[in-house]
Amino acid sequence: MALRILSFILTLLVLGGIGGGWLGWPGALAGVVLGAAIVWGVDSVCGRRFIDWSREPDTSAPPVLRGLWGEASYRTARALRAEQQKARDSAQRLTDFLAAIQASPNGVILLDPEGRIEWCNDIAGLHFGIHPQRDLLQHVSNLVREPAFAAYYASRNYEREVKMFGRGGTASQPVKLSVQLHPYGSGHKLMLSRDITALAQADAMRRDFVANVSHEIRTPLTVLAGFVETMQSLPLTEPERAKYLELMAAQSARMQTLVNDLLLLSRLEGSPLPGVNEVVDLGALMAQCENEARGLSELLHPDDARPQRLYFDAPPPFELTGAASELRSAVSNLINNAVRYTPAGGTIDVHWERLPDGGARLSVTDTGPGIAPEHVPRLGERFYRVDRSRSRESGGTGLGLAITKHVAQRHGGELQVSSQLGKGSTFALVFPPPRVRPLPAGAAAVSALAAAA
Repeated sequence: MALRILSFILTLLVLGGIGGGWLGWPGALAGVVLGAAIVWGVDSVCGRRFIDWSREPDTSAPPVLRGLWGEASYRTARALRAEQQKARDSAQRLTDFLAAIQASPNGVILLDPEGRIEWCNDIAGLHFGIHPQRDLLQHVSNLVREPAFAAYYASRNYEREVKMFGRGGTASQPVKLSVQLHPYGSGHKLMLSRDITALAQADAMRRDFVANVSHEIRTPLTVLAGFVETMQSLPLTEPERAKYLELMAAQSARMQTLVNDLLLLSRLEGSPLPGVNEVVDLGALMAQCENEARGLSELLHPDDARPQRLYFDAPPPFELTGAASELRSAVSNLINNAVRYTPAGGTIDVHWERLPDGGARLSVTDTGPGIAPEHVPRLGERFYRVDRSRSRESGGTGLGLAITKHVAQRHGGELQVSSQLGKGSTFALVFPPPRVRPLPAGAAAVSALAAAA
């Protein structure tokens, strides 16, 4: 500023001196006035250029000015560049923040003080059927009409979550959401939604599991308690006592079977997946299962004129890798189930085959009563029975197919079921190619001889 004043005074003195040297004091006065006009004019032009630039400042090309206006334009451009960089950084942080929220597995909705939607992510759109762009500034209560949420929103008490049904589910498998509002700022609200369908299903399964176990154990316990009370309170003959003890032993064996199956399921769920280093001898495994099946068939139909017909293929020309005890349990469950539910004179066919993709398939086909189509998808659920009374009469616990399905999944395979009511069923275990290996040369020769015999 002092430099500018000094330059202004020097300009007046120079022009005044020049004018005075030519015309005396009138010339000096005219020179001073002319100098002031020139300085004012130059300053006005620079100021105008600065003002025109400042209306839409381009920080990459500030006006080239001299003196004070040049300094002002330089400092202004530098300050604007700094602010623009801060704005870009803030915008990038906001973009990153919104991208992080967008990637969240939970739904997020921002509401203004009046309850209008300011922003929502795609997950929230799926949860509530909201379009993230089209429905902006719509009141949330107009879009989310679930009565549970309407009552929750109107209560203004958001300390706890509310559970409600979401969009995209079916009548048999509805989507369940956990929703909670969090006030922030000046009346704004953060609305968070979480899909708890799997948790709700797990909770329902847990309740059903506890109820089923309690029911399965309660029945034999009631019978045992009745027999014990009878034996304690009534004089019994030796044959009656023997009969009651036999019935009590049957009920205790049933409870023992149930406990063993539950323990087996627990071990399967808690143990690591079977490796590929342990080789299972399918010939020995099938021989054990065949002996069990034929013994069970004779036990169930001791005096029938038409015994069951059981057909077992020769040992397969390949072997499996996995847990031998688990595979034996799974195969035995399928074959024994077929024996239990096939009537006298029926046929049970057990067959191994190599699949085109290199995998293997064990199929157990029976000529039993068959299964209605509505029951097939639920086979493999714990304690699920098509006919509860027949299952209990046959000694089943309702866990056999659940164990079989779990073993198949642990070996990378699956349990397949096809059935036609009144004509029989086929239960199959399918194993992936990595689990199937050709027999060694020596074992293959023995297998071929066994098949020929």
